[in-house]
Amino acid sequence: MKTVIAFLFLFIGYSGFSQTDLNEYKYIIVPKKFESFKNLNEYQTSTLIKYLFAGKGFNPVYDDALPNELNSNRCLGLLANLQDDSNLFTTKTIIVLKDCNGNEVFKTTQGLSKEKEYIAAYNEAIKESMRSFNGFNYAYNQKREPQEPITVSFKNDVKKLDEQQSDKTACVELKEKKVNKVANPAVTQEATETTQYYKDITPVDSKIEKEQLEKPAFKKLEIKKPNPAEIWYAQATENGYQLVDSTPKIRMKLLKSSADNVFMAQADTTNGMVYQMDGNWIFEYYEEDELVQEQLNIKF
Repeated sequence: MKTVIAFLFLFIGYSGFSQTDLNEYKYIIVPKKFESFKNLNEYQTSTLIKYLFAGKGFNPVYDDALPNELNSNRCLGLLANLQDDSNLFTTKTIIVLKDCNGNEVFKTTQGLSKEKEYIAAYNEAIKESMRSFNGFNYAYNQKREPQEPITVSFKNDVKKLDEQQSDKTACVELKEKKVNKVANPAVTQEATETTQYYKDITPVDSKIEKEQLEKPAFKKLEIKKPNPAEIWYAQATENGYQLVDSTPKIRMKLLKSSADNVFMAQADTTNGMVYQMDGNWIFEYYEEDELVQEQLNIKF
């Protein structure tokens, strides 16, 4: 019992430290293809991890759909990697977060699954790994770098035009320059017997950041509408539901996830995710590397 209590205190302390670190990053970058796999979103790992991060309060984005500010500064985000240590009998996963310099910022505990079916196995193992984020109260805390004041030096601006000019005349000219600079520092200025000018270098407010913030970070997808006459009926199974049409023919299998009203979906030729949005059931999947959202008529 003492060992368990000590471990819990150690875990709580480690979580608190990591919480502070993660608050310094605005985005979690989720690859559409992890290093351990050959295909895009293999076994639905990318869509599941992105969804689970969003469910825990983070701001996940796919690696090919980065917001403008993240494109300009990759250090605003952490790159998520799925470490796959699976063997013949057990699926083992660890989620690692690295910063823009490749430094490891956070590493979850190992998730395990004995399921024989790959999708179900990775689903269970990844959800177990993501439990390492339970209890996190993520809130982005922007780090502001101190801005050094801009110093404009007029040293050597005025060159000596006449080497035989008296010291008295030079002092008078220098005083005239100082008076002009104080009276109107952002306009042209007469410096010597030969007129010289300097350009206005007064800083002006930039609208670049404002325009970038006004642009939408993501392109809103157009949801495909279903055929009103085509209704699929949900039949409960051990791990979720199977959807059948009026034939009856099995059109899709739904596997439960850790979130309510969110299922991993297996169709005849397409795999994806089914979830409820604004009272409608949405089937989200990839078609030729393009993300597609399709509305379904499901009766439970």
